[in-house]
Amino acid sequence: MQDRLLGLLKLIRPKQWVKNGFVFAPLVFSGEMLNFDAFSNALLAALFFCIASSATYIINDINDIDLDRRHPKKSKSRPLASGLVSKTAAFALLAVFYVILILGYFVMPKVILVIAGYSVLNLVYTCVLKHEPVIDIFTIAIGFVLRVVAGAMALNLDASAWMCVTTLCLALYLAAVKRRQELAQNGSEGRKVLKKYSVELVDRYAEMSATGALLFYSMFVMSARPELVITIPLVLYGLFRYWYVVEALDGGESPTDALLADWQLLAVVALWIGACVWALSGLHL
Repeated sequence: MQDRLLGLLKLIRPKQWVKNGFVFAPLVFSGEMLNFDAFSNALLAALFFCIASSATYIINDINDIDLDRRHPKKSKSRPLASGLVSKTAAFALLAVFYVILILGYFVMPKVILVIAGYSVLNLVYTCVLKHEPVIDIFTIAIGFVLRVVAGAMALNLDASAWMCVTTLCLALYLAAVKRRQELAQNGSEGRKVLKKYSVELVDRYAEMSATGALLFYSMFVMSARPELVITIPLVLYGLFRYWYVVEALDGGESPTDALLADWQLLAVVALWIGACVWALSGLHL
């Protein structure tokens, strides 16, 4: 029984919920971090996104079960491929998640509509788009932008164009680095699309995206939120440190694992959040 529960936990990948922190971006930049109602709405939107993203992982694992069984690592780590969780249990859990999201429509209709778009996009990604070079990376990145849009909808705000384009560039950077590490560590065996990439090509994608993320973030801060100029060096350091983790420590195949395993990355994220709260909430006055 305990093994089955552990398998179900692995199936929904709670560590990956860290990505849903992007839902809180509009809350941070609106300066409403200390507003209980605003924080509660953002938290609920993030929880709905956690459910939706876990549902996406279940669909992906069901779709890839035969491929995962032939993979040296995934055949042991993926609960469906290893036989730890049955397909029946996976479908049952998937149904529960979708019922929760349908009920969520009556609580946060705008947020759930964004999540519905995210879910459809990922379904198409699982079936078709993940085999198409460049499109696969952009599809992953758009998922992060939708998280930001959902966070804005939860607060009844318009999603900032600056915030969306910065998020897009940052997500493209993370996705490109992920593809790079998959190629460098496992060759092109893990995914069909990797046969159409090279390490040198995705390196250029990553460099371009990181430059764009820093540039757009800096322009956004200096034009719309000058109080946050102090956070620009933190963002720059975070990009440098993440690339160091990738290049020197051989991380980055999972951005979440890279973040959680490196204390300096965790520290710079904590400092960035603290600086934003301090600058925008009036605590420094």
